[in-house]
Amino acid sequence: MSNATQDAAVDDLNVVSQELLISPAELKRELPLSDKARQAITEGRDTIRNILDRKDPRIFVVIGPCSIHDVEAAKDYAARLKTLADEVSDSIYVVMRVYFEKPRTTVGWKGLINDPYLNDSFKIQEGLHIGRRLLLDIAELGLPTATEALDPISPQYLHDLISWSAIGARTTESQTHREMASGLSSAVGFKNGTDGGLTVAINALQSVSKPHRFLGINTEGQVSIIRTRGNPYGHVVLRGGNGKPNYDSVSVAMCEGELNKAKITPNIMVDCSHANSNKDHNLQPLVMENVANQIVEGNKSIIGLMIESNIGEGNQSIPEDLSQLQYGVSVTDACIDWDSTVKALHAMRDKIKPILSKRNS
Repeated sequence: MSNATQDAAVDDLNVVSQELLISPAELKRELPLSDKARQAITEGRDTIRNILDRKDPRIFVVIGPCSIHDVEAAKDYAARLKTLADEVSDSIYVVMRVYFEKPRTTVGWKGLINDPYLNDSFKIQEGLHIGRRLLLDIAELGLPTATEALDPISPQYLHDLISWSAIGARTTESQTHREMASGLSSAVGFKNGTDGGLTVAINALQSVSKPHRFLGINTEGQVSIIRTRGNPYGHVVLRGGNGKPNYDSVSVAMCEGELNKAKITPNIMVDCSHANSNKDHNLQPLVMENVANQIVEGNKSIIGLMIESNIGEGNQSIPEDLSQLQYGVSVTDACIDWDSTVKALHAMRDKIKPILSKRNS
């Protein structure tokens, strides 16, 4: 048996094919940042950092569809959200949730980048182009964007357009994601574990603030040793877990205590969906109301909220005939509709506005 035959017998036994991907640098040359988009991204990052540093008393709210599957509906939502963001900007800094990658417990649609046509064709190269073009369009509206950093390679293609990032509950414990987040250019929120515990998130915050060295790719797509300086703007995101919420004042106080014990600045964001709303999208505005009440009553640690919102209410399964998709309705987690979004954000703004000027004093 030849050496080649011997190698073939042990290597890539379960790999069907490999396809070369465009490099991050090539994609950015094809779809470059405009001056207007650059300004929106930079302003978004600076504002969120200032909120975390208590230089800006406002609350930042990451709001938008659970995932993006329809680019035109996403642009429609973004245009509406920009108007709403301007209306509440004296008290709330609005960041649009633009999630392209979805972690799956078993299997299912993995998001716009992996499968942009929702038909298992997995045109990933086209997904990267579609996603980057959408982020540019939203930034050019003057609206900052947020996403979940799920795949450790995709930030090289898209993260120059992102103002805030999340590390999800399933990946907060992952060393790979902690190392990657230590090099991200934006602030990053780590969700508590799916069991509702804080330990993995606090460990992640301690890790992400430190320098790391790890394998990754550079802008030319070459495998490289990445060295980071650490990200000082990591913070915790409370999303509930194990069937129980953790946004109430007692849970928030316990989180503050654990963060202080670990010598981490008590910056807390509340995810109004997932276990915090018992996976019932209609309860998200009630979570917002509770958090607003905590702020009015003197809480100083809650600096942000996350809300799943779309044009239409609820969610839908992906039909075999894609022409049957309902416009502006999520194909992953259920969302509140646009009218509920406007009402909830205005209600929160009206409630917290009178006390914000005194909050950081």
